[in-house]
Amino acid sequence: MNYELFIRSGSQEVDFALLKDGKLIELHKEEEDNNFTVGDIFLAKIRKTVPGLNAAFVNVGYEKDGFLHYHDLGPKILSQLKFVKAVSSGKLKDYSLKEFPFEKEIDKHGNLNDALKSNQSILVQIVKEPISTKGPRISSELSIAGRYIVLVPFSDRVSVSQKIETNEEKDRLKRLITSIKPKGFGVIIRTVAEGKKVAELDKDLQNLMDRWTAMCKKLQGAHHPSKVLSELNRGASIIRDMFNDSFSAIHIDDETLYLQIKDYVQEIAPKKDNIVKFYDSNVPMFEKFGIDRQIKTSFGKTVSGSKGAYLVIEHTEAMHVIDVNSGNRSNKQKTQEGTALEVNLIAATEVARQLRLRDMGGIIVVDFIDLANANHRKQLYNHLRDEMKDDRAKHKILPPSKFGLIQITRQRVRPEMNIKTREENPSNVIDGEIEAPIIVVNRINEEVKRLFTKDYKKITLNTHPFIAAFLTKGFPSVRTKWFLEHKKWIKIQPRDAYTYLEYHFHDKDGELIK
Repeated sequence: MNYELFIRSGSQEVDFALLKDGKLIELHKEEEDNNFTVGDIFLAKIRKTVPGLNAAFVNVGYEKDGFLHYHDLGPKILSQLKFVKAVSSGKLKDYSLKEFPFEKEIDKHGNLNDALKSNQSILVQIVKEPISTKGPRISSELSIAGRYIVLVPFSDRVSVSQKIETNEEKDRLKRLITSIKPKGFGVIIRTVAEGKKVAELDKDLQNLMDRWTAMCKKLQGAHHPSKVLSELNRGASIIRDMFNDSFSAIHIDDETLYLQIKDYVQEIAPKKDNIVKFYDSNVPMFEKFGIDRQIKTSFGKTVSGSKGAYLVIEHTEAMHVIDVNSGNRSNKQKTQEGTALEVNLIAATEVARQLRLRDMGGIIVVDFIDLANANHRKQLYNHLRDEMKDDRAKHKILPPSKFGLIQITRQRVRPEMNIKTREENPSNVIDGEIEAPIIVVNRINEEVKRLFTKDYKKITLNTHPFIAAFLTKGFPSVRTKWFLEHKKWIKIQPRDAYTYLEYHFHDKDGELIK
């Protein structure tokens, strides 16, 4: 497993592309004017409480107020409110919480009006960015994420990631953190802390305490609302959450960003700072490494997979629906059930990738090809779970229903990544838009692989002159690569009468191959 991160800087935004074994699995855009990133902490003011919803609307500086439900207050909200008031007024200078007298915890099933009132100052954290017509979702149960641990103010609890499997390691980490954590702060031990020594954990803890102190210093005299703690940029947060020995390279085309990311990697993994590379070339980075090509072919309503399988992805207000199709494919399986299982496993891998790539959240329903065998349905379910285990978004997968549907819920914390892949039709403006040519070229590639498994003596491809030139020009051309891989030659015939993206395969007798 090999991860590469590409960071492209533009005038108004920064793009982050994460590749796993050369395949694009995550794509993020960070705009300069995005002031509401998941993890940011604001000093805000309660605008009004709504007893009927058991929630409050909070002014965080967005055009629509943030929504704060009673269950998102956290049990120590009264202590937090008391702390914020004391620090903001200048009466409290010690931010360590060591001597701070805590208030009693609020009732788990209580009413918001018992804890908050209008115009009250409160610290809130963004847990979901503004999406569509909704303002940001917020919580007053704060947490500050580090490389190995997450610091939770106004708590004493130490918990360990469930992904750390051995009880011995969980107990070891819990003992270490309990011995070094300051009073008044809870700690969540992250999966990447597995096997780490106390010195590394303590360094991470001190960095988080420094961030907490710097945030508290901003409270005195701060106006309402104001951001008092910023989450790391997307590149640094991806590195913080995912960085391991599998990372082979981090390419950055902006010198300032390059120096920032290099300093951050030196801080968290000094021996790996040499993988951070400054990209300096006239050829755009995303084009040079084939990322633009993958973006064009991975977004859109129809997504092609390997061996002819493809997905049709539809979006509604309530959910996302994904249909799995086998398409024209070479069938090495002896039974229909075996073919269906093979297509479903290929599709499950692509579904897991698409959810991360597009950052699709909410309810997702996947209509797989029906499987009669219960063991095959279980195999498909387990395969999808394995493919999604590296997904950082919280998710839950239900077993296949009797109709072959698998339901998934996936945490949505920011707007879905939506990239337009259709282009203006150069042949006929009446038709408006067409698929990107590169998608058709990929489809031709898949069709060629299928035809080469058949016993055709001679194959001719008739296509538009532009596509014909793309397939035959240069060395090695696409057609030459076909020959080197399959030891069969395809004649390519340009047809002026064809529409821009029209193509057909013919056999030695000139008959159309379907």
